[in-house]
Amino acid sequence: MRFLGNIEAKIDSKGRVFLPAAFRKELQCGGEASLIVRKDVFQPCLVLYPESVWNSLMDTLRSRLNRWNPTHQSVLRQFVADAEAVTLDANGRFILSRRHIKIAGAAQAVRFIGMDDVIEIWGAEEAEKPFMSHDEFGKAIESIMKHSADAPQPNRSDAAHNDQ
Repeated sequence: MRFLGNIEAKIDSKGRVFLPAAFRKELQCGGEASLIVRKDVFQPCLVLYPESVWNSLMDTLRSRLNRWNPTHQSVLRQFVADAEAVTLDANGRFILSRRHIKIAGAAQAVRFIGMDDVIEIWGAEEAEKPFMSHDEFGKAIESIMKHSADAPQPNRSDAAHNDQ
């Protein structure tokens, strides 16, 4: 699954919001029926995880934590305490709790931002601001791509094959 887009949606008086059609289609193609929403670890937004992505993340986190270490247990507790399962209704809507609406800084509208295998939910006004300046972004992406040992290098034969 690859979510891509930046789409605004209104929150109704009951806290329901439509998941954008492009994202619903991607979930359907991936065979996903359930979603998990939680506060982002670093940013003032929410993150919607397809259940398979959430389960993989939890497996990775759990594998790195010692069940008998109190600090590790507190980290896990904090991580899952901010999470809730959400279900889309027949119209493609789901309910955001008041707590999550407040966390996202959303009054009447949210902005969904596709972030590869997850979807961020921002307060519409907050998401209007640039996340980084143009110069900061350029320097950061250049540094990441230059110095990342994990960055895949383009294979000329693959690129030629994809152009056909």
